[in-house]
Amino acid sequence: MKEYCVRPDKKFRLKDWNPEETSGDKEKAEKKLEHLRGEIGRLQELLYAEHKHKVLIVLQGMDTCGKDSTIRMVFEDVNPQGVRMAQFGVPTQAESDHDYLWRIHPHTPGKGEIAIFNRSHYEDVLTVRVHNIVPKEIWQRRYNHINQFERLLSDEGTTVLKFFLHISKDEQKKRLQERLDDPAKRWKFKESDIAERKLWDKYMKAYNDVLGATSTTWAPWYVVPANTKWYRNLIISNAIMDALASLKMKYPKPKLTSKIKRIS
Repeated sequence: MKEYCVRPDKKFRLKDWNPEETSGDKEKAEKKLEHLRGEIGRLQELLYAEHKHKVLIVLQGMDTCGKDSTIRMVFEDVNPQGVRMAQFGVPTQAESDHDYLWRIHPHTPGKGEIAIFNRSHYEDVLTVRVHNIVPKEIWQRRYNHINQFERLLSDEGTTVLKFFLHISKDEQKKRLQERLDDPAKRWKFKESDIAERKLWDKYMKAYNDVLGATSTTWAPWYVVPANTKWYRNLIISNAIMDALASLKMKYPKPKLTSKIKRIS
């Protein structure tokens, strides 16, 4: 997974990362994915039982990059009791009245939990920048805020994994057209998707700066080639399984006041 991880000690250029990259055979990859889903499910059950570690997974990317389908496919075998998903849209009035991280913290994982952010606190250095909602001196200083926020989570026992689902502009055009043409997918299509697409270059510049400024040893970014869906899922599944396995978890011993060997 190291080749997809943004190194904090190296200058980052998003244009050097190919969204069309694939490797291997699709049929073999899908068998591997089936195995990985099972392993993620097994390890998540262990995480939930041990009640010691916390895992935060952040998914970011342009419209149609596949955040929803990634969640559906990668976490197919997990126990819903131990997994929470949060999605962050336009702030409410109450959220806008507080600092921008105020609405994020309550959704971070507790002990034994995996929390998945479908979009995240990074909207406050991406969307606000592209749409000129706040001035540069405000969104630029937020890089440090976010790094320190994620450092706090890490120091308190949270494993933070961040995935940028990288698609090309041509692939987005294809997927948006599929949504428009397919009655079963048309409900996903919004006119605002077209307006946002016109800002593609501005978003790429913003993502370039964000990924370079906020990939840290305690909360790394992975740039995932996402034009090919099965390859995207394979990379993300591998990274999550590796992270869970590295926690060296064990099932806790039952809390018994006496030695019980047989149920009468």
